[in-house]
Amino acid sequence: MDQDLKKQLTADPDGLLTYEYIANHIGACDDIMDELVDNMILVDNSGQFTVSSARYLSAIDAEKYREVISRLIAGAIEKDRERRYIGDLLPAIWGADYEARADELSASDDNFRRIYKRLFPSSTI
Repeated sequence: MDQDLKKQLTADPDGLLTYEYIANHIGACDDIMDELVDNMILVDNSGQFTVSSARYLSAIDAEKYREVISRLIAGAIEKDRERRYIGDLLPAIWGADYEARADELSASDDNFRRIYKRLFPSSTI
């Protein structure tokens, strides 16, 4: 990441600038995606843009961006203590039928289990 971009994104107050950079440079920024994700997780205090980034990358190419999506989701779980945004990840990442597959997904994906337990604390999974 060049120094001008790093300086600009370090000053990102909430993650929006980083999200916009990813969205506007998708495919051309893959070589610095880890740094962009690190910055997103660092500056997004609410989890809003972290969730949006995970959803966006999943829609673009879930397999190609699997590792960074997982990191974004883990960061969003930590940041979104009020559960305002992480619920949007369930259908966007795991599909509209996530509820029917909750036991299976919980057993195979720690991020799914953590979100599901946070949103549905009385569930038996």
